[in-house]
Amino acid sequence: MILKKFSIFFIGLSIFSYGIALAIQVQYLGIHPWDVLTIAFYDLFGLSVGTWTVIIGLAIILFTLFARREYINIGTFLNTFLVGVFVDMFLYLEWFPASDVLVGDIAIMLLAIVAMGIGGGTYSAAQIGLGPRDGFMLSISDMTGKSIQRIRIYVETGVLILGLVLGGPVFVFTFIFTFIQSPIYQRVFFAIKPYTTRVQ
Repeated sequence: MILKKFSIFFIGLSIFSYGIALAIQVQYLGIHPWDVLTIAFYDLFGLSVGTWTVIIGLAIILFTLFARREYINIGTFLNTFLVGVFVDMFLYLEWFPASDVLVGDIAIMLLAIVAMGIGGGTYSAAQIGLGPRDGFMLSISDMTGKSIQRIRIYVETGVLILGLVLGGPVFVFTFIFTFIQSPIYQRVFFAIKPYTTRVQ
Protein backbone atom coordinates (compact mmCIF):
# COMPACT_ATOMS: atom_id res chain seq x y z
CA MET A 1 0.00 0.00 0.00
CA ILE A 2 1.40 3.34 -1.12
CA LEU A 3 0.37 4.98 2.18
CA LYS A 4 2.79 2.71 4.05
CA LYS A 5 5.62 3.64 1.69
CA PHE A 6 4.97 7.35 2.21
CA SER A 7 4.78 6.80 5.97
CA ILE A 8 8.22 5.17 5.92
CA PHE A 9 9.47 8.00 3.68
CA PHE A 10 8.24 10.71 6.08
CA ILE A 11 9.56 8.89 9.17
CA GLY A 12 12.95 8.53 7.52
CA LEU A 13 13.07 12.19 6.52
CA SER A 14 12.14 13.31 10.04
CA ILE A 15 14.87 11.16 11.63
CA PHE A 16 17.40 12.34 9.05
CA SER A 17 16.46 15.98 9.64
CA TYR A 18 16.70 15.57 13.40
CA GLY A 19 20.23 14.26 12.88
CA ILE A 20 21.15 17.38 10.90
CA ALA A 21 19.67 19.69 13.56
CA LEU A 22 21.40 17.74 16.33
CA ALA A 23 24.80 17.93 14.60
CA ILE A 24 24.38 21.69 14.26
CA GLN A 25 24.26 21.94 18.07
CA VAL A 26 27.89 20.77 18.23
CA GLN A 27 28.99 22.06 14.83
CA TYR A 28 32.38 23.16 16.16
CA LEU A 29 33.36 19.47 15.99
CA GLY A 30 32.76 19.52 12.23
CA ILE A 31 29.65 18.58 10.24
CA HIS A 32 28.85 16.94 6.90
CA PRO A 33 30.26 18.86 3.86
CA TRP A 34 26.81 19.79 2.50
CA ASP A 35 25.80 21.10 5.93
CA VAL A 36 29.05 23.07 6.14
CA LEU A 37 27.91 24.92 3.01
CA THR A 38 24.39 25.40 4.37
CA ILE A 39 25.65 26.87 7.66
CA ALA A 40 28.10 29.10 5.78
CA PHE A 41 25.25 30.64 3.75
CA TYR A 42 23.10 30.95 6.89
CA ASP A 43 25.87 32.78 8.77
CA LEU A 44 26.54 35.09 5.84
CA PHE A 45 23.02 35.93 4.67
CA GLY A 46 20.59 35.02 7.45
CA LEU A 47 17.18 33.49 6.62
CA SER A 48 17.14 30.02 8.28
CA VAL A 49 19.13 26.80 8.06
CA GLY A 50 16.10 25.00 6.64
CA THR A 51 15.54 27.73 4.06
CA TRP A 52 19.11 27.39 2.79
CA THR A 53 18.68 23.61 2.73
CA VAL A 54 15.72 24.11 0.38
CA ILE A 55 17.48 26.75 -1.76
CA ILE A 56 20.57 24.59 -2.26
CA GLY A 57 18.38 21.54 -2.93
CA LEU A 58 16.37 23.40 -5.59
CA ALA A 59 19.56 24.64 -7.27
CA ILE A 60 20.81 21.05 -7.43
CA ILE A 61 17.45 19.85 -8.80
CA LEU A 62 17.54 22.55 -11.51
CA PHE A 63 20.93 21.30 -12.72
CA THR A 64 19.79 17.68 -12.65
CA LEU A 65 16.62 18.50 -14.61
CA PHE A 66 18.76 19.75 -17.48
CA ALA A 67 21.31 16.93 -17.16
CA ARG A 68 19.24 13.80 -16.45
CA ARG A 69 15.53 14.50 -15.96
CA GLU A 70 14.78 10.85 -15.10
CA TYR A 71 16.41 11.26 -11.68
CA ILE A 72 13.86 13.88 -10.61
CA ASN A 73 10.31 13.10 -9.45
CA ILE A 74 7.81 14.16 -6.79
CA GLY A 75 9.83 12.40 -4.09
CA THR A 76 12.86 14.57 -4.90
CA PHE A 77 10.87 17.76 -4.33
CA LEU A 78 9.23 16.36 -1.18
CA ASN A 79 12.68 15.44 0.14
CA THR A 80 14.03 18.93 -0.48
CA PHE A 81 11.15 20.85 1.10
CA LEU A 82 10.42 18.51 4.01
CA VAL A 83 14.04 18.26 5.16
CA GLY A 84 14.19 22.07 5.22
CA VAL A 85 10.93 22.31 7.17
CA PHE A 86 11.84 19.53 9.60
CA VAL A 87 15.33 20.94 10.30
CA ASP A 88 13.90 24.37 11.13
CA MET A 89 11.17 22.75 13.25
CA PHE A 90 13.68 20.77 15.32
CA LEU A 91 15.97 23.78 15.69
CA TYR A 92 12.98 25.78 16.95
CA LEU A 93 11.75 23.09 19.36
CA GLU A 94 15.28 22.42 20.71
CA TRP A 95 14.58 18.77 21.57
CA PHE A 96 18.26 18.07 22.07
CA PRO A 97 20.33 16.44 24.83
CA ALA A 98 22.36 18.94 26.83
CA SER A 99 26.12 18.84 27.36
CA ASP A 100 28.79 21.23 28.54
CA VAL A 101 31.82 18.93 28.21
CA LEU A 102 33.73 17.68 25.17
CA VAL A 103 32.94 14.00 25.77
CA GLY A 104 29.23 14.79 25.90
CA ASP A 105 29.45 16.86 22.71
CA ILE A 106 31.21 14.00 20.92
CA ALA A 107 28.45 11.63 22.06
CA ILE A 108 25.85 14.07 20.69
CA MET A 109 27.68 14.23 17.36
CA LEU A 110 27.84 10.44 17.14
CA LEU A 111 24.10 10.27 17.91
CA ALA A 112 23.49 12.80 15.13
CA ILE A 113 25.48 10.76 12.62
CA VAL A 114 23.64 7.57 13.59
CA ALA A 115 20.30 9.37 13.22
CA MET A 116 21.27 10.62 9.75
CA GLY A 117 22.36 7.11 8.75
CA ILE A 118 19.14 5.52 9.99
CA GLY A 119 16.94 8.27 8.57
CA GLY A 120 18.70 8.31 5.20
CA GLY A 121 18.52 4.54 4.84
CA THR A 122 14.86 4.57 5.82
CA TYR A 123 13.62 7.25 3.43
CA SER A 124 15.70 5.83 0.56
CA ALA A 125 14.32 2.33 1.15
CA ALA A 126 10.78 3.71 0.81
CA GLN A 127 11.61 4.18 -2.90
CA ILE A 128 9.51 7.31 -3.24
CA GLY A 129 12.30 9.17 -5.02
CA LEU A 130 15.96 10.11 -4.92
CA GLY A 131 17.17 12.97 -2.77
CA PRO A 132 18.43 16.03 -4.74
CA ARG A 133 22.10 15.27 -3.98
CA ASP A 134 21.77 11.63 -5.04
CA GLY A 135 20.18 12.52 -8.37
CA PHE A 136 22.81 15.22 -8.90
CA MET A 137 25.69 12.79 -8.38
CA LEU A 138 24.08 10.09 -10.52
CA SER A 139 23.59 12.54 -13.37
CA ILE A 140 27.24 13.63 -13.23
CA SER A 141 28.30 9.99 -13.11
CA ASP A 142 26.25 9.28 -16.25
CA MET A 143 27.66 12.32 -18.05
CA THR A 144 31.30 11.62 -17.21
CA GLY A 145 31.32 7.82 -17.13
CA LYS A 146 33.03 7.86 -13.73
CA SER A 147 31.91 5.78 -10.76
CA ILE A 148 29.36 7.19 -8.33
CA GLN A 149 31.83 6.77 -5.47
CA ARG A 150 34.46 8.83 -7.31
CA ILE A 151 31.92 11.51 -8.23
CA ARG A 152 30.74 11.66 -4.61
CA ILE A 153 34.33 12.28 -3.47
CA TYR A 154 34.83 15.00 -6.10
CA VAL A 155 31.52 16.74 -5.41
CA GLU A 156 31.69 16.63 -1.62
CA THR A 157 35.31 17.80 -1.67
CA GLY A 158 34.31 20.76 -3.83
CA VAL A 159 31.33 21.54 -1.60
CA LEU A 160 33.56 21.29 1.48
CA ILE A 161 36.16 23.67 0.05
CA LEU A 162 33.46 26.19 -0.91
CA GLY A 163 31.87 25.92 2.53
CA LEU A 164 35.26 26.34 4.22
CA VAL A 165 36.10 29.42 2.13
CA LEU A 166 32.74 30.92 3.07
CA GLY A 167 33.40 30.31 6.77
CA GLY A 168 31.48 27.09 7.43
CA PRO A 169 32.29 24.86 10.44
CA VAL A 170 34.96 22.34 9.40
CA PHE A 171 36.80 20.12 11.88
CA VAL A 172 37.60 16.47 12.61
CA PHE A 173 34.10 15.03 12.24
CA THR A 174 33.72 16.63 8.81
CA PHE A 175 36.29 14.16 7.48
CA ILE A 176 34.98 11.04 9.22
CA PHE A 177 31.26 11.76 8.97
CA THR A 178 30.66 9.68 5.85
CA PHE A 179 32.74 6.73 7.09
CA ILE A 180 30.43 6.37 10.11
CA GLN A 181 27.15 7.27 8.41
CA SER A 182 27.45 5.19 5.22
CA PRO A 183 27.60 1.70 6.81
CA ILE A 184 24.57 2.52 8.98
CA TYR A 185 22.71 3.86 5.97
CA GLN A 186 23.48 0.71 3.99
CA ARG A 187 22.36 -1.70 6.73
CA VAL A 188 19.09 0.13 7.32
CA PHE A 189 18.41 0.50 3.59
CA PHE A 190 18.80 -3.21 2.87
CA ALA A 191 16.83 -4.15 6.00
CA ILE A 192 13.81 -2.06 4.99
CA LYS A 193 13.89 -2.28 1.18
CA PRO A 194 12.50 -5.86 0.90
CA TYR A 195 9.46 -4.76 2.90
CA THR A 196 8.80 -1.64 0.82
CA THR A 197 9.33 -3.59 -2.39
CA ARG A 198 6.47 -5.92 -1.39
CA VAL A 199 4.20 -2.96 -0.60
CA GLN A 200 1.92 -2.14 -3.52
